[in-house]
Amino acid sequence: MVEQLDAVFHAMADPTRRQMLRALAGSERTVGELAAPHPISLAAASKHVRVLERAGLVRRTVHGRRHVCRLEPAPLAAATEHLRFFERFWEARLDALQAYVAAPEPGTSTDTSTDTDTDTERQTR
Repeated sequence: MVEQLDAVFHAMADPTRRQMLRALAGSERTVGELAAPHPISLAAASKHVRVLERAGLVRRTVHGRRHVCRLEPAPLAAATEHLRFFERFWEARLDALQAYVAAPEPGTSTDTSTDTDTDTERQTR
């Protein structure tokens, strides 16, 4: 489990691979289609796909000369579950930040009433 989780985070560390996964979330794609939006060769794209395959994030099937890839979401769910453990730490910090920002500054009045005199009333006095 730990080794696969390490592989998932390693695969997700690269922006090209993250974009490939996003593309696969929509539908199956060939390696050529995954490579197209990036300034990389087909061979480089295939290497990226291999990293995603080793992490269990992608399954590749070969149809003649076409290599079709599809997303395998289960390892992403495991990574999400792992990150949820730490969510309580950043949530607590965000709650503390929100309380700090919402608190009045020391030495300022908390009176929110406004002066009701208008400019015209002041001039007539």
